Amino acid sequence: MMTYGLIFDMDGVLVDSAEPHWQSWRQLAEEIGRPITRPQFQATFGRQNQDVVPALFGHDDAQTIRRFSDRKEELYRDLIRHAVPAVDGAVELIRACHAAGFRLAVGSSGPPENVELVVQGMGIGRYFQTLITAREVTRGKPDPQVFQRAAGGLALPCGQCAVVEDAAAGVEAALAAGCAAIALVGTHPADSLNRAHRVVTSLRELSPEAIETVIQQAATA
Repeated sequence: MMTYGLIFDMDGVLVDSAEPHWQSWRQLAEEIGRPITRPQFQATFGRQNQDVVPALFGHDDAQTIRRFSDRKEELYRDLIRHAVPAVDGAVELIRACHAAGFRLAVGSSGPPENVELVVQGMGIGRYFQTLITAREVTRGKPDPQVFQRAAGGLALPCGQCAVVEDAAAGVEAALAAGCAAIALVGTHPADSLNRAHRVVTSLRELSPEAIETVIQQAATA
């Protein structure tokens, strides 16, 4: 029997992180005396910090970007540390796919400390064979690097893997890598995700059998 892989984005897929990310950027902005609005934050959501800091605060030197980014992520981890806001159905899907023989990975451009906190806080660390984070990637989505490396960590070709994403850039990255793309509506509207092989409004719509079907269909498309 063929072995399949399932790669999860983290923010918006495993963890409902939009609000704590907003709060952490807002707190940073207050600390440095450069208040921001929610629409300003929303316009940058899903982008890497190296792009967000210049967009929100106008600083583009590497030292300031790193300092602001590190502080923002500290604030974010403090907000979720004692109660990780897991996306509904995520833990159940992970357990079911693991039991069905899927190899599982996280493919995120987030800091490794964030990814580790989420998977441990949700009690799912033991199910994953590899965690790909900002430490392992140099290019952000829609570049396919993060998913290519996740598939490599699973010792599987991308064509035998599905990616679960919540953003258009992530869907494009999955497609560029040659993976099957499953889009979860939540942080972005459904019409922005229609390039995915399947679009769902809840992780509870997915099962190992459904994911296997998506991978097989994508491989013959």
